[in-house]
This record gives sequence, structure tokens and C-alpha cells, in this order.
Amino acid sequence: MSPAQPSYDVTVVGGGHNALAAAAYLARAGLSVLVFDRLDHMGGATASVDSFPGHGVRLARYAALGSSLPAQLVSDLDLDLRLRPQPAPSAPATDAGAWEAFDTDLAKLLDVVAPTLLEPLPTERVIRDQVPDDIWDDLVVNPLGAAIERRFTDDAVRAALAGDALSAGSTSLADAALTQNRCFLYRRLGSATDGWQAPVGGPTALSDALIRAATEAGAELVSATGVSAIRGDDDEAEVTWHRAGESGTVRARHVLGGVAPWVLRILMGEGEEPETKPAGSQLVVNLLLDRLPTLASCVDPRVAFARTTYVGTEPSRLEAAYAEAADGRLPASLPLRVECPSLADPAVLGDSPAGHHTLALLASHVPASLFAGDHDARKSEAVERVLATLDAHLAEPIADCLATDSEGRPCIAATTPQEVEAELAMPGGHLFHGDLDWPWAPNRARLETPAQQWGVQTDLGSVLVCGAGARRGGAVSAVAGHNAAQAVLASR
Repeated sequence: MSPAQPSYDVTVVGGGHNALAAAAYLARAGLSVLVFDRLDHMGGATASVDSFPGHGVRLARYAALGSSLPAQLVSDLDLDLRLRPQPAPSAPATDAGAWEAFDTDLAKLLDVVAPTLLEPLPTERVIRDQVPDDIWDDLVVNPLGAAIERRFTDDAVRAALAGDALSAGSTSLADAALTQNRCFLYRRLGSATDGWQAPVGGPTALSDALIRAATEAGAELVSATGVSAIRGDDDEAEVTWHRAGESGTVRARHVLGGVAPWVLRILMGEGEEPETKPAGSQLVVNLLLDRLPTLASCVDPRVAFARTTYVGTEPSRLEAAYAEAADGRLPASLPLRVECPSLADPAVLGDSPAGHHTLALLASHVPASLFAGDHDARKSEAVERVLATLDAHLAEPIADCLATDSEGRPCIAATTPQEVEAELAMPGGHLFHGDLDWPWAPNRARLETPAQQWGVQTDLGSVLVCGAGARRGGAVSAVAGHNAAQAVLASR
């Protein structure tokens, strides 16, 4: 299907959940909206795929449980969703006093930042003036690793906190660039903020609801159509599209880029800059199990896997894995973020037999460079190390719990950074489109235009960022899409 008309108020490039949220907001406001996506379906990283032949289980492979969804966004768009609370991190049995003190301090920062995420950007000074010095220093000024080491003595507690700092790139807990601090802040904003919830049915349910909201409001969604160029000035832009031997152009007052900023700049004619290309460093491994494994700790697996769990994320092990990866070697033990989507939300299993479960493993410190050369052999080795890292905490090998597909193969679906880039056009396979920014503006930032005020600007006034690479993007929350839409509406 080609675009129905030659010009629109807004053209959106990319059909991920943020792009769909922006389209729904703008179409509901009465604007003509066109959305392009090069894939044959909308939803981007939140779309589900049939990963295990013969089982009918469809997974959103890159966003197992997703992040949290602001209740305001669900209400604004009348989204047809059932929601469930996001489980907050549980208090540990050890270091309980230190945990409670840190949790109390952290809440003082989260309570200030969270209400601003769906508003124009505050400046750093505005946030800073409302937060006590100690938590500001621990989370915003100094590397997070120092606070974890100083505040806690138990390695298991340190591991739980350090796990929340794992970014889509490879970084150290001691990194002065503070990428790890920003990742930790966003993770906690998503899981511990009142009024934020997750959709029943997982991220795919969110993207499906956004598709319905956008189309019912009149937005035009065109899939299997790529975009090769965006040209224009501050007042208007022209988008060149192509599909199956057909091509054309459409004009728009505003173009929203749901793609990564690095890709958006190429489309705008700035050329590739290899030195600025994001570098993803995560291996995604999804499993389908006949049953949950028995844990070495004897804890009921239904309890252990009911929330996000971290394996091998003690600070010392994290730093060792980071050093090995930086030296060009696959870490001997891979830090894992472990989620069991089917425990939190049985709807993701569809008609799968009782007792089956999905397990999502996100391994860090596995940059794309480690898969250069014989990609498939290196991928197999990395998957083996992921399973071995998990096995060290089980009373039985996870292989004994794996279901098999219709061809008798173990139900393991793994994706390297190269495969993420090839499938989703995320440069470097970086699932956040690049390193996260602080959710506020620098004190000297120019906040003169609506795009600048909402943190979605580019160098061209008619082109805005609406994907994960926007300030306050990077997770499955649709906040970036909301903010891009507000910037467009404010500029009318």
C-alpha cells in the first residue's frame, strides 16, 4: 500500500511503540499522520514473533517484560489494555537496614524526577535543588560503583543493585561517563514509581493497543516500506520512500524519527560517522521450558523468577567481565538479567501446555566485536556460556528443562548485536539507540523551541526524534513518543 496523499501534517519514520504513541496522540488531535515502517509489521522491538516452531508461543524477544507505562498515557489514548503493577525490588534478608536507607534516599530523587517525564524538560538545577546532597552525589555526581561498595557489605545485595546499572552498551561501574548511573536511574523509575504499570500480554499487547489507537484516530500506517532520505528546512520536509520496486515522496510539516538518531542523521544527508555509531553489547537468549528448573538454593523457582533476577552481577564479577570484553575476549562468566515473562503474565504462553514457561536471559558485556569472523561459531559459544552461568545456580542443568520444537531441536532463540542491527536497524545492535541521557536538561541548554523544551530536537526544525534515542527514551514506556507529539502540538 502506497501513501494515500502527497502531503501530511506529520510523517513518522519507523513504527516502533514510541512512533505509534506519537501517531496516536497527533491523529487524535486532528492532524493528518502517516507512519512508515520497513518491516512487514508495526511494533518494532515490541512486536512478537513465533520463535519456537510447533508451540505457537509468540515472544517480544527484545523486551521480555517491558518497562512501565505511565497511567496518564493509557488514559490519554484510551488504550485497550489490561494492566498489572510492576513489582518493585524486594528487600534483602541481609544488609536490610542499609537497603531501607538507600531505598528511602532513592525515593527522594525518583519522586522529584518521575512527575517531570511527561512534561517539558526541567533543568538540572531545578531537580538538584529538591534532592538531598548524599543521594545526588551517589547517583548523579560520582560513579555508582562507589556508592554500592560503600553502602553495602553483602555481595548478593551489591549484585542486585549493580544489575540494574547494566546498560545496552558495555560499561564499568566505575566509569566516569556515568552511563551506568543513568541506566540505574531509568530502571528504577520504571519499576518503583507509583502509577506506572505493565501491560498484560507483554510489550506486544502495548504495541497492538497503540496500533488500534492510531488507526482508529485516522493515522495511516504503511508497512514494508523503507525511507531513503529526509530533506527540507525548518518549516517543512520531504520524505523519500521505497517498496518492492516502487518509490515516491511525501511532504510534511513535521517528520518524526522513530529510528536511532545515528540513522536519522544519515537519512537527513549528514553521512555515516563510524566513530559515533552506537555499540551494543548484549546477547538476548529466550528459552521455552517444559518446567521451571530446581534451584541450588532450594528456593521455589516460582518465587525466585517472579521478578527480575540478576546472576553473576556481583561488582567484582562485573568488572572482570567488562575487562575481558574490553580485551577482546568472551567473558568466562556472563552477567545475566533473568526474567520469566510467563510467570508474571501467563497470557504470553497462548495455548501452550500447562507447566510450560518462557525464560528470557539478557547477557551483558558481549559487544558486537566479539562475534566478528565466524559469527555462528562465536554465537554458539556465547550461548553455551550463558547457559553455564545460569546452571551454576541450579540444581539441574537448564538443558534438562528445555522444550523441543517441531523438529526436535531445543527451544533456544538467541540474538547477537549484529542480528539486532540487521533485523531492527538499530545501529550496533544497541537496544537503547545509544547511551541514555539524564532525564533533565543541562543548566545552559537552549530551551527556546518546543522541540528543545521536550528533548526531541535535531538540527532541522521540521525533524524531531520520537524514538528511544530521544532524551527520556530508551525503554518500553512510550514516553519519548508522547513527548515528541507534545512538541509538535506546541509548535502549531
